[in-house]
Amino acid sequence: MQKKKYEVLLLDAANTIIYKPDLIPSFLSVLKKNGFDADEIQLRKNHKLLSEVIHFPDVTSKEFYCMFNNEVMLSMGIVSSKQLLDDIFANCSYLPWRPFQDTHVLKTLSIKKAILSNFNASINIKINNIFGDHLFDSIIGSEKEGIGKPNIEFYKRALDVLNVDPEKILYVGDSIKLDVVPARSIGIETYLIDRDRNFLQFNKRIDSLADLIEIIK
Repeated sequence: MQKKKYEVLLLDAANTIIYKPDLIPSFLSVLKKNGFDADEIQLRKNHKLLSEVIHFPDVTSKEFYCMFNNEVMLSMGIVSSKQLLDDIFANCSYLPWRPFQDTHVLKTLSIKKAILSNFNASINIKINNIFGDHLFDSIIGSEKEGIGKPNIEFYKRALDVLNVDPEKILYVGDSIKLDVVPARSIGIETYLIDRDRNFLQFNKRIDSLADLIEIIK
């Protein structure tokens, strides 16, 4: 069977092409200072799974992060004090974004690239500072558009901006709820990027962006 010809590679941003490498180490350091010897693998997985079910606003706040971090702690069997939550916020919030190592393959793919992301209005500056001004043809952020994932209208907005039919798009994101389900509902071919291998039973998942070389060629 002949492979589908894609015209656009559409990517989520946070935890798909950029992440905060200091986040989990900072979490563990704060917990250790407060007398908790947490397991890194469990913390990383619980943090990811809770990120799937708790909605992150475009513009976050201390109140939001303390609520979210309290849920993470409860999932680890830790009942948080106000001091612990304050310490986590002070050490783990607003850390710098960095590119995943496997994003280097994006420059080798001869296909139009764009971003669709739940992110504040700084996304264009952040992405261009990290990857340069010419890697992505379009960067569509939720705060600027006034709508975000998982709302299907956000994906339809991407179709308008890119001026392409859904079947000509290959979309990659790290969330089943926010990325895969809504994108597939309007006919966009979608893969889940699952570097930590949390969702091994899920169909059409990839371990690395390097897997896109074979999918797209």
